[in-house]
Amino acid sequence: MNIVHFPHPALRWKSQPITTINSRLRSTVAEMFELLYESKGVGLAANQVVLPWRVFVINSTGDSEDKDQEFVFINPEITGRKGSEEAEEGCLSLPELYGDVRRPSEIVVEAWDLKGQEFQMGLSELPARVVQHENDHLDGVLFVDRLSDSARREIQPRLDDFRVVFQRQQDDGQIPAEQDLNRRLNELESQA
Repeated sequence: MNIVHFPHPALRWKSQPITTINSRLRSTVAEMFELLYESKGVGLAANQVVLPWRVFVINSTGDSEDKDQEFVFINPEITGRKGSEEAEEGCLSLPELYGDVRRPSEIVVEAWDLKGQEFQMGLSELPARVVQHENDHLDGVLFVDRLSDSARREIQPRLDDFRVVFQRQQDDGQIPAEQDLNRRLNELESQA
């Protein structure tokens, strides 16, 4: 399992709801937490590891020892939003790229956990931002899509660089061709 970088098609894939919570999903979630900590991140969505499933993990402290801050969100839905604030965001799929994104400052999210229990959380500050960022991933939305027009123009050369690197990796056979990637995503989608 690896974190893919922009413009991998999995990052634009609208993830499918998970219908079964089983040992495979639990194992996947454990691997996602490992990758999250290795990458020094605070959140990771399944489609960032080429799994088009509606699940993400967060630990807004980024500290692997802080297990009580680890949360798994299966089939999440943000049901309440309040306030507004702008803050810097980055993404493990767009390494070393940052931008200011305006988001609701408080949210209510409903989801399922790995035990199959439905839960609801009210979040604010960084945890609210992380959940919104990861939830966007499940819909194929990246934080760069939420930047102002001027900020987007400013980072466009970096996005173009990501595209060039990705194309070079495909040309060299390090990454499969687009149709093969899409076929694999379709196959995985049915396993949600």
